[in-house]
Amino acid sequence: MSDGHASATPDSRPDPPRVAWRKHMRERVITEARSLAAEDGWDRVRVADLALRADVSRPSIYKEFGDRAGIGRALVEYETDAFLIGLSAILDSHRGRLAPALEAAVAHTLEQAAVNPFIGAVLTATRGSTDALLPFLTSRPEPVFSNSRRLLCAWLGETAPQTAEDRRTAAADLAVRLTLSHLLLPAHDPATTPRHIARTVCAVLGVPERN
Repeated sequence: MSDGHASATPDSRPDPPRVAWRKHMRERVITEARSLAAEDGWDRVRVADLALRADVSRPSIYKEFGDRAGIGRALVEYETDAFLIGLSAILDSHRGRLAPALEAAVAHTLEQAAVNPFIGAVLTATRGSTDALLPFLTSRPEPVFSNSRRLLCAWLGETAPQTAEDRRTAAADLAVRLTLSHLLLPAHDPATTPRHIARTVCAVLGVPERN
């Protein structure tokens, strides 16, 4: 029941100073962690260096992130969010065209790995089996793998609704696994990778490659 006064929406009010400072501090730490990881690899990122570059105390960093692994998780989540926004835009731009959309999505992923200094630094270090961020990017279910698969499942549900749900789930899972595999071990001719993965996914879905 209304009391006659206009109610302000929560989103219209600024954050309290403590909350605003915490958000700003978190962004600064993640930004500097990204920069340091891109320069030298995650193995060489130290909390003391982050505190100095972000102009934040070490106790504040530990309080916010828990430990160094917590910073790594936050960094990968930040990169994942940015990547998924771009991937969603690519898929939406080819809505209704299954194979071309899949090709474009895979190509976008491979290109981002090549030009993104953070991802590039992680993969370079990983090939020497030294970088501790690899588990966050591959073997752990969150955030990269599951979020990418969830996005693709939702998109396939709209693009290929006539296909059984279990096939769509299997196709999304396969697409993500194959793409991650090619990121870590590129094909001899990387230019053919997007089409090969799109063809495989279409076969799992049971739909024509060119639809």
